[in-house]
Amino acid sequence: MTAEQAPTRTIGIIGGTGPQGRGLATRWAVAGVPVTLGSRDAARAAEVAAEVGHGVRGASNEVAAASEVVVVTVPWDAHEVTLRALAPALRGRIVVDSVNPLGFDERGPFALPVLEGSAAQQAEALLPESTVVAAFHHVSAVTLADLEVTDLDLDVLVLGDDRDAVDVVVGLAGLMPGVRGLYGGRLRNAHQVEALTANLIAINRRYKAHAGLRITDV
Repeated sequence: MTAEQAPTRTIGIIGGTGPQGRGLATRWAVAGVPVTLGSRDAARAAEVAAEVGHGVRGASNEVAAASEVVVVTVPWDAHEVTLRALAPALRGRIVVDSVNPLGFDERGPFALPVLEGSAAQQAEALLPESTVVAAFHHVSAVTLADLEVTDLDLDVLVLGDDRDAVDVVVGLAGLMPGVRGLYGGRLRNAHQVEALTANLIAINRRYKAHAGLRITDV
C-alpha cells in the first residue's frame, strides 16, 4: 500500500515520550498524520511533543487512547499495568503492540518468557474489546528520529488475526520512506518476532549499526 492509498487516521502513542515513540511520531507527523504522544505525565508529553514538532501534540495516555489507532511503546515492565488501566479507553480501537519483552545482563540482551506467549498476546488478553496487532518491533529509534535518513530501508512485520486491522497497520508502515509493511502471520506467532529483537540489538552492538530486516522474494 502506498502513502497515497493509506487511510488517514489519527494515531495515539502510549508511552510516547520514549525514543521509539518519538521516532514513530516524527515519521508519521512528517507524512501528514495527526499524532498524539501519550504519557502518564501530560505535561511531560506536551514538552516532548514540542521538541518533536511537526504538529505532534502531547497529552495523557487516556487522551492518546482516544485515537483511531493506538501504538503501545511502553517498557515491558510497565506493559501489563498500563494496558489494564487503559482497557476502557481502548475499547473499539486498533491497538498496535510494539513492545519487546527483553532482559539484559553482562552477556547481552535476551528474550524473556511471557505467560501469555508474547507481549502482543498479553495485550490481547487484557484488551478483549480492542483489536490487537503486533508491529514495529525492529525499527531503530535513532534512525526514525533522524530526518536526514530519507530511506529507512526495512520491512515491518505486521501480525494479527483481523485482516482489515493488519491492512491498516501495513498502510501506516508504508507512510515511512523506504518501509514496507508485510503480513507476518497470526498474533500467536508474535513471540518469535519480539524475541528476534534481542538478536538485532546484539548485531547493532557488535557492528555499530542500526540493523533492520528485509524479506526477500516478496
